[in-house]
Amino acid sequence: MADSSKIQELSLEEIMGDRFGRYSKYIIQERALPDVRDGLKPVQRRILYAMHVDGNTFDKAFRKSAKSVGNVMGNFHPHGDTPIYEALVRLSQSWKLRVPLIEMHGNNGSMDGDPPAAMRYTEARLSKASEALLQDIEKDVVDMVLNFDDTLEEPTVLPARFPNLLVNGATGISAGYATEIPPHNLGEVIDATIALIDNPELTLDEAMQYVQGPDFPTGGILQGKSGIKKAYQTGRGKVILRSKTKIQELRGHRSQIIVTEIPYEVNKALLVKKIDEIRLLKTIDGIAEVRDESDRHGLSIVIELKRDVNAQAVLNYLFKNTDLQVTYNFNMVAIAKMRPQQLGLLPILKAYIDHQKEVVLRRTNFDLNKAQKRLHIVDGLIKALSILDQVIHTIRASKNKSDAVKNLVAEHQFSKEQASAIVALQLYRLTNTDVTQLQKEQAQLQKSIIGYQAIIANPKQLLKVIKQELQAIKKEFATPRLTKIEAEVAEIKIDRRVMVTEETVRVLVSRQGYLKRSSLRSYQASTATDNGLRPEDNPILDCEASTLDHLYIFTNQGHLIYRPIHELDDVRWKDTGQHLSQTIGLNPDEEILNAFVFKDLKGPGKFLFATTDGYIKQVKFADLLPGRTYRSRAIKTMKLHSDNSKILRVFYLSESNANLQVIGFTEKSYALRFSIEEIPIVRAQAAGVKFMSLKDQDQVVDYDVVDPSKKQFIIILTQRGAFKKMELSELSESSRARRGVLTLRELKNKPHRIKIARLLTNDEILKVITTNAGEIDIDPSEFNFGDRYSNGSFVIDLEKSGTIEQAFINARPTTSNNSENKGDNNE
Repeated sequence: MADSSKIQELSLEEIMGDRFGRYSKYIIQERALPDVRDGLKPVQRRILYAMHVDGNTFDKAFRKSAKSVGNVMGNFHPHGDTPIYEALVRLSQSWKLRVPLIEMHGNNGSMDGDPPAAMRYTEARLSKASEALLQDIEKDVVDMVLNFDDTLEEPTVLPARFPNLLVNGATGISAGYATEIPPHNLGEVIDATIALIDNPELTLDEAMQYVQGPDFPTGGILQGKSGIKKAYQTGRGKVILRSKTKIQELRGHRSQIIVTEIPYEVNKALLVKKIDEIRLLKTIDGIAEVRDESDRHGLSIVIELKRDVNAQAVLNYLFKNTDLQVTYNFNMVAIAKMRPQQLGLLPILKAYIDHQKEVVLRRTNFDLNKAQKRLHIVDGLIKALSILDQVIHTIRASKNKSDAVKNLVAEHQFSKEQASAIVALQLYRLTNTDVTQLQKEQAQLQKSIIGYQAIIANPKQLLKVIKQELQAIKKEFATPRLTKIEAEVAEIKIDRRVMVTEETVRVLVSRQGYLKRSSLRSYQASTATDNGLRPEDNPILDCEASTLDHLYIFTNQGHLIYRPIHELDDVRWKDTGQHLSQTIGLNPDEEILNAFVFKDLKGPGKFLFATTDGYIKQVKFADLLPGRTYRSRAIKTMKLHSDNSKILRVFYLSESNANLQVIGFTEKSYALRFSIEEIPIVRAQAAGVKFMSLKDQDQVVDYDVVDPSKKQFIIILTQRGAFKKMELSELSESSRARRGVLTLRELKNKPHRIKIARLLTNDEILKVITTNAGEIDIDPSEFNFGDRYSNGSFVIDLEKSGTIEQAFINARPTTSNNSENKGDNNE
């Protein structure tokens, strides 16, 4: 039975917290994050050290990768062989590391994401640069700890003769932490390190005169110096990395884009596939062929274009929509003083310099102790040679080796170490020549000891040694910069002509919310009335437009729906088209009021809105631009005060329309005329200002804009079917928010109420839609002008035609046959 005293009662929360805390600490410190001093993760450090111990160095023959992996797994890293081999392969990939630390024979993967050959097929050895990371490791320069089974010792960090963390970068994810440190140019980093040694107060701006920015092994163009500076200051920042490209002209008005460098860690095969998908799907029109022509001489992706295609516009689109351009996010996290820290450029360099001070100091102490021990022996040998006969006599008189050592110490005052060396001395060394060599060695050792003591005693001398060694590394391993740095992020402007084939089409928007575009051929092959709409529906917009144009659709409930013309369903003219409810939900009683086509979205003009409950406002075009969700969500154009409130009409006013006036009409026949300057320009969500002062049970039923450049007159159509034509001068100019003047004579029985009120010119006619008769055309030229107190003439028989629903203004047909003016029939 188990001893009850050893049983502990713990809550699940305590156990999980404790165990996960231990696990997190392990993977943060011992797996995923690099050490700030040597820039290596534990598995990488163990690979390099195991190969060094095994003598698998750059100056010897290659050995099977499987042997190296086995050594690492068996001696230092008790994990699977696959992750060890993957780490070994990455250390050899010249497109991942700026200075590869492993040399490999065989397939070690590719930029296309191809996996390496199995470890039994490939061969590996340390590169010459990695030997610089391991240099002097035998001289007690770093702390050693026991391996997982306490049979061997392994280093906690490598001596690292160059700042590997910055030179080769790092990437990794652990519990709660991730790191993304880009590679840098070795020469630049060493120059900055030396500058920081010379001036410990070096500023970031001064350091960036040496380290311009990351230097990726795949080259490319890095944009955004402010992002680089922020990253170097805080450890976190964002820059843009784009491919190096050139446009080459071909015969026959054709051209091609040649990509010679792609962003860091972008999969080339997937990039080429993505560009080819764009070609196949014709997302943009103009790419004829995409070829990967990369070979042993370098990377080359050729994008061949069709005739007369704007190559720069295509390239801009590819920058925006493929990995030809990517965002690189710095997240410079490393293990410093046994804990993860986000570090800028200067803290990383300072940590490296501190590490080098310790390495050089420990190495110097090691060399000093060794030199002092050797000098002590050399001094003893020289003394022995000076009394050689006595020494030989003493040795010959001794019983054995240990007795000889004892006698030499006792009779000639040698130390035990000197006596042991004398006894072990070979006879051929007892020549005058060897005395000279010993004296030379003695002088050299004395000089070395003085040098070592100076380094230990003088910090400046210590730093001088570090600088000299860094300069030697730079001279041997530095290479020219591969990545070009540009101060500003280039703005990508995509010409829509690249994405859309320009074509003139016929566009239709109906009051009930149907919209479509048709080719001119389909439109011309159809009859004038065969537009595919239901009998009760009618067009709000029916015009020619370019596929590059933009469509704005306004509803009576204050919504704006945006559609690029090229996104409208391309159907036959006699087809109904797509209903807006398929993408944007319209309310059951919501109707389309107006639709406008614009060439671009940079219009300087304004929109004018007015509601039935007497509010009016102007909104700038720039405040009603579509957002990213325009396909599924309408833009709110005006705040309505109640559910019964509706927007009457929407006008677009260009900046050139000066001196305009607005006329409003109420149901009870009041009309108000005032300058448009009285209407403020407000934001889209605002409700606007008071339009007209309304009586009880009255509402605004229509309004229009007076254009001084046109000869306009007023027409009024009442609910009883009466039509009235009135001079504009009958309404004198007033001010906003007043009641206005009457435009119809009030009757005690069956009073007239305004249904439609508009401004027309002599070139326009009124088209009225009724419930029974359909369309009725009213030609104003057939009527005389009346004054404000007349009620006009009856033109629509409501018993036959039904009630009046809507009215439109159309241009007068060129073949119209005007009859004589009808006389007034005032009631």
